[in-house]
Amino acid sequence: MLVKHNNNSISDITSAGQLAQGKMTLISSQTASGSASISFTSGIDSTYPIYKFEFINIHPATDNATFTFNMSTDGGSNYNVTKTTTYFWSYHDEGNIETSLGYLASRDLAQSTAYAQLTSSIGNGADESCAGSMTLFNPSSTTYVKHFINTTNCYGPLNYTFNVFTAGYGNTTSAINAIQFKFDSGNIDSGTIKLYGIKGD
Repeated sequence: MLVKHNNNSISDITSAGQLAQGKMTLISSQTASGSASISFTSGIDSTYPIYKFEFINIHPATDNATFTFNMSTDGGSNYNVTKTTTYFWSYHDEGNIETSLGYLASRDLAQSTAYAQLTSSIGNGADESCAGSMTLFNPSSTTYVKHFINTTNCYGPLNYTFNVFTAGYGNTTSAINAIQFKFDSGNIDSGTIKLYGIKGD
């Protein structure tokens, strides 16, 4: 049953049918082939309040490379937004010998324009890659900072799985209108990134 409502307050919602159902709309997709970076310079605007990037089999050309991103307020001319982020991970090796869960202060940022780390180190073996997603909230706002949440899983060197959680905000009230992804060393050998927009109705 479809329930229509004109409520302006969350307290007016009395059934699950009244909750907005977010729909993901594919905006664009890019596939790397020995690429220095992948940049999304269009499609990020006020059309959607939420944008989601899906990472599919991102494979580095260089061993032990870390996947990173940065934001732009000038359409991709510069990727240098000041960010504060946090980073924690869990990992487990194939030999069932070593496991861990912890916060890594060395991988977060404090008011830095550097590229933020989205993964652990990734191996460049034929079957090694990373996958995951990053959500960016209300990038076109000119009032608030720009929050993001990222989760990835990586097949790392020495046969480890690394589950990485990164979050933070771009400390700017200017609209974010471009995003760039790259490895901290070497090219993106292969992999696909899909950009989706999410509306609340």
